[in-house]
Amino acid sequence: MAVRTSLTSRLVARLREEPTTLAAAVAFAICVAWSADQAGYPLTHWAPGGLALLALLAVAVVVVPPRIVRAPRALLVALGCLAAFTLLSFLSIAWAGVRADAWEGANRTLLYFVVFALFGLWPRRGAGAALLLGLWLIAMITLAGFVLIHLDTRSSLAGFFKDERLAYPGGYENASAATWGMAMWPALLLAAPRVLPWALRGLLAGGVVLLADLALLSQSRGALFSTPLVLVLVFAFLPGRLRTFAVLLPIALSIAASAPAVLHVGDSLAAHHSGLGALHTAVAAIFIAAAAAGVIVALGAAIESRLELAPRHARAVRRAIAATAAAIVVAALAGGWVAAGDPVARVSHAWETFTSGKGYGANKSGNRLVSGLGSSRYDFYRVAIDEFADHPLVGIGADNFAAPYLARAHSVATPHYPHSIEIRTLAQTGIAGTLLALGGLGAALLLVIRALRARTPDAPLRRAVAAASLAGFGYWLIHGSFDWFWEFAGLGAPAFALLGLACALAPRTAAGTRDGAERAATVASDAPLAARERAATIARVRRYLPAAIGALAVLAAAASLTLPWLSQLEVEQAARVWPSAPAAAYGALTDAANLNPLADEPYVVAGDIAVRYGDLARADREFALALERNSEDAYATLERGAIASARGERARALIDLARAVRMDPHEPLARSALAIARRGRRVNVAALNSAILRAAAPLR
Repeated sequence: MAVRTSLTSRLVARLREEPTTLAAAVAFAICVAWSADQAGYPLTHWAPGGLALLALLAVAVVVVPPRIVRAPRALLVALGCLAAFTLLSFLSIAWAGVRADAWEGANRTLLYFVVFALFGLWPRRGAGAALLLGLWLIAMITLAGFVLIHLDTRSSLAGFFKDERLAYPGGYENASAATWGMAMWPALLLAAPRVLPWALRGLLAGGVVLLADLALLSQSRGALFSTPLVLVLVFAFLPGRLRTFAVLLPIALSIAASAPAVLHVGDSLAAHHSGLGALHTAVAAIFIAAAAAGVIVALGAAIESRLELAPRHARAVRRAIAATAAAIVVAALAGGWVAAGDPVARVSHAWETFTSGKGYGANKSGNRLVSGLGSSRYDFYRVAIDEFADHPLVGIGADNFAAPYLARAHSVATPHYPHSIEIRTLAQTGIAGTLLALGGLGAALLLVIRALRARTPDAPLRRAVAAASLAGFGYWLIHGSFDWFWEFAGLGAPAFALLGLACALAPRTAAGTRDGAERAATVASDAPLAARERAATIARVRRYLPAAIGALAVLAAAASLTLPWLSQLEVEQAARVWPSAPAAAYGALTDAANLNPLADEPYVVAGDIAVRYGDLARADREFALALERNSEDAYATLERGAIASARGERARALIDLARAVRMDPHEPLARSALAIARRGRRVNVAALNSAILRAAAPLR
């Protein structure tokens, strides 16, 4: 009871010292909720959470006003650049081809700005930051354990795995892997410092094994190739290398021991087995390996906390660890060389499969992690770079990639995003957005470097939390360099939270604001009455104008997040009820179109419903309204052409169908419909839509 009371009193004291800790903890809780369900990708998932985060930031600013005049200049630059980048994203709606997508992309950027500000505006001490980061890591480790147990109790793996790869709970295999990978690195680095309790260090070490093995179940090549890059950066630039290595060694051995059982799950599913037996074995191996790593690290930490070595002995231990590390690195490089064979041939094969244009078919048979780099990403990047070359200054608009890619693609893939954070920024916001993003990131990194070099009384803990937070953000950025992680709020929001947390740890020096105020008051007292009145008026304006502007900005941001969310809810409602209540569905879609004046989706769905009921006249009107909002909608164009053909309007049918083919040259149904119309025959709209459904092509 005494221990519990002491812990509670410490937590209360921490909240009193840093009142925004509670708001930040709630923000991390929202991020964990997103991680547990499709990584926060659907608009209806992340928009309400974004509103909650906006409210948290607004309340925190009012209750605990940040001391902007005392904030480091680098923090102001980071916030200013990210705010300008957000504003540019909203401005891009004006020149974007698909304005509704640009609005959603801008709202997502707004979300990340809000999260960064919530974590970075207020200075934090090492203990408060460690509390926040520790709570998030424990929550993520607990979630990982729940996912493993949940999978182990299933009677079927359908819906959890896509082919041989785990997609649960992110819905996308690489996003699921990144969910765990982003928490794995902070857990590793936070398990190393001596300033943390030995039991917590053991828990975090065991958690690293859980997170790593769960990520391995998704068989993400991006996660695999990001790992050595992050590892090199951690040991090259972050402090405490020997400690990190000493903790990493038992963790790595535990992961290596459980990895064969984990990889066997995918092999079993690839061989068209149920995979349940292999999964049961893998889950048991994962928990045993995690327990072993946790016990070893906890035992070592407990011994370290009770044993104070003489300087001579401490130096000997450090030399022994360094020698062991060097030997392991040499052995790993030699073993990797032998296993890989000719490195030049390996690199040549990787590049050949990456650029072949054959997609995943270019890879060798066997485990996908080492079979090659074949995918359509090379073609994604080619089109995105071409779009940047055509629109270099401000880009093509936030999240406007799908339509240009369909028109210029060499592959049959239909990506909505370019699968790279950097290329997304370059193509969609141009040079202006890229410079703003680099300026904000550079300023933030400058703050983190100051935190890593802190000389405050709590410097060891401050540096440890800053390093751990930076590692988590770094993993997201590196893995996201070849995947579409910007669009997953459950990945982007915690990444910017970690970056903001690391920035908040930079020591701040008090500015001479009081002396300046006293000098201003002295000058004002000596001035004439009229001058003093003008000065008082100016002072009032300066005091209340920022608050008024801030309030208007919050209201505008809330409206921007709310309207598309409510519109999407109406669309989903219509999709549920249309078979039994078409009138109610049409009404919901009308409301959706009014709530989001940029979205064409309500009209597209209304057109689909009308086609199902054979009401071609209404379907044509709905698709026409959709094209008024989004002239690049290849699907609506195809439907209008098919309807015109069915109604005997051959001239319009030929125009629309030819345009649909130009928009999506790889769509065989559009080409077939155009060929039918050119032969003078009429397209069967019902048969066309049945073929679309059989091909599993999304209607949107």
